[in-house]
Amino acid sequence: MHWQTTRFSIDLNSPQVMGIVNVTPDSFSDGGQHASHNAAMAWCDTLVRNGADILDIGGESTRPGAPPVPQDEELARVLPILRHAVTLGVPVSVDTYKPAVMQAALDMGVDIINDVWALRWAGSEDLRTGMDVVREHPNCGMCLMHMHRDPQTMQAAPMQGDAVPQVLSFLEQLGQEMSGLGVDKARICIDPGIGFGKTVAQNFALLARQSELIALGYPVLAGWSRKSSLAAVTQHSLSNVATLDMRERLVPSVTAALLAVQNGAHIVRVHDVKETVQALKVWAAMQQQKASE
Repeated sequence: MHWQTTRFSIDLNSPQVMGIVNVTPDSFSDGGQHASHNAAMAWCDTLVRNGADILDIGGESTRPGAPPVPQDEELARVLPILRHAVTLGVPVSVDTYKPAVMQAALDMGVDIINDVWALRWAGSEDLRTGMDVVREHPNCGMCLMHMHRDPQTMQAAPMQGDAVPQVLSFLEQLGQEMSGLGVDKARICIDPGIGFGKTVAQNFALLARQSELIALGYPVLAGWSRKSSLAAVTQHSLSNVATLDMRERLVPSVTAALLAVQNGAHIVRVHDVKETVQALKVWAAMQQQKASE
């Protein structure tokens, strides 16, 4: 399987590590660490050295309760970083739901639109949707995610019942809609949206039953890195979850990424690139021996 993007046809026969670059002051796990342009560009370089296959650059936090960022401010945050990232020889993704930001990124050669709103958002600043933008860039890749409600309210009123068929139905219908617009299936990747309006049990059900997502025929991206569900199942007291030191989420995050790959995920989106790459090399060595038996 390959994922067609602006400049690259990404070979998904081996799992791909997407490294996160948050150019924000308020992301839930690393807000402020790479908020300056120089720090963010240096972090891009570091992630590529550490083995990142793809860089994902975002200028607005989508943590629960995060306030929206004005379009002009988001553009000012991400465009200099994207301009640098596209020189590094790896596919570059922009994490945004705003059509104008998508347009500016794709115009400078960015490869992938990674959108928590799955190209459905339309604001007062821009009458277009993300679907309009990707139709005008017929080679770009896109990652379409399931989100229940919106970042301001999603955890205040999470999904009810079995999340798996609801997520499957949403992503399947969205894929059909994109096909109806003439979008080649090879350009689309899907993301179940771990933590986006789902309970801890629902998130782990999506991991345990990930094969049902795989059966839709699209590449699957898993985004477990540093999510609160990992803290919830590793802490003795739930009162510690929100404040758990991010270093303590490293092992659970790498474990979740490895389990996602074991269950068929094609891309894992992570903060801790070096450690995830190391874990996947161990997994790949085992897989190679199994194949030779």
